[in-house]
Amino acid sequence: MTILSLQSHLALSTPIVQAPMAGASNADFVVGACRLGVLGSLGAGMMSPARIHDEITKIKAGTDKPFNVNLMILDKSLTQTYSQTMPDWLDNFYQTLGVTPVLDDKPAHDFAEQFAVLLDNPVPVASFTFGILNLPQVDALHAVGTLVIGTANTVAEVLAWQDVGADGVVVQGVGAGGHQGGWLGEQGDRLSTLELLKLAKNASTIPLISAGGIANREQVTLMLDNGADMVAVGTVFLTTHESPINPLWKKRLLSATGNDTRLTRLYSGKWARGVVTGYMQDFAQLDNDDLPNYPTLNAMTKSLRAHGATTQNSELMSLWSGVGVADCRDESMSELVARLAGMP
Repeated sequence: MTILSLQSHLALSTPIVQAPMAGASNADFVVGACRLGVLGSLGAGMMSPARIHDEITKIKAGTDKPFNVNLMILDKSLTQTYSQTMPDWLDNFYQTLGVTPVLDDKPAHDFAEQFAVLLDNPVPVASFTFGILNLPQVDALHAVGTLVIGTANTVAEVLAWQDVGADGVVVQGVGAGGHQGGWLGEQGDRLSTLELLKLAKNASTIPLISAGGIANREQVTLMLDNGADMVAVGTVFLTTHESPINPLWKKRLLSATGNDTRLTRLYSGKWARGVVTGYMQDFAQLDNDDLPNYPTLNAMTKSLRAHGATTQNSELMSLWSGVGVADCRDESMSELVARLAGMP
């Protein structure tokens, strides 16, 4: 199908996508965003197939507005078997903390099983990160009435999604909070949100959703004026009253600036941006290509992050945040959407 404008096609009253943040969204949060004219998004990449089904069902019961479900595309080999044993430095750190790490049987849920849920319990929009669907998968989603949105950190990735028939692409700049969503190699120049948007707009014809550090009305307008069909906003949603994240995480975001954030692989094995923590500083010298890959390291640090949460020690937690964090406020979601969309 050919879509000229995602916002018009979905009949949304704002050009805003509440970014899908795995581990930081649930059905109630998505429904709240949808009711405000936003494309609410469920970050379902780390959920079991059964939970994804249940969350979709809850969203459908809570709103008749369009919503998005986001999954992480991972090869089965990565999700079924740990790529290596726990590194000595991490094992020693757990011992220092007096924590016995608990590892799940598998480092992540099977993508094929998660994807099957989207065909059994169809959603208006499905978005994907960390990889790309094949043509039959895109066709299968279209057959059940689902729009397909990819994620790209480079123009090459935008064009790849366009070639497989996606209906839009999130063009994610380096300032985005959480994980970088590309898959064609994570080396080389990292582009700002505006730079990537302009290059992608010149090279492609697919609707583009600009993402990365967008946290106020001026930035929303800038992206729309430069060719974005919509904008994805994440970090500033995390400090709304409706946000389900840990209060410690909210507190750190409310006191941070963009200069307090940094890209790291130390929590998950994949580049992700967050507020700098003691853990990131202590092991900065190990933040290199020798780290276990994603999702193996992500599974290995799960007990670390959980220990931080239970002991009220945010220096151990992954405090994902984009460079627009200084715009975070202690406010309701409706207040946030009003100021992003320029509503009175």
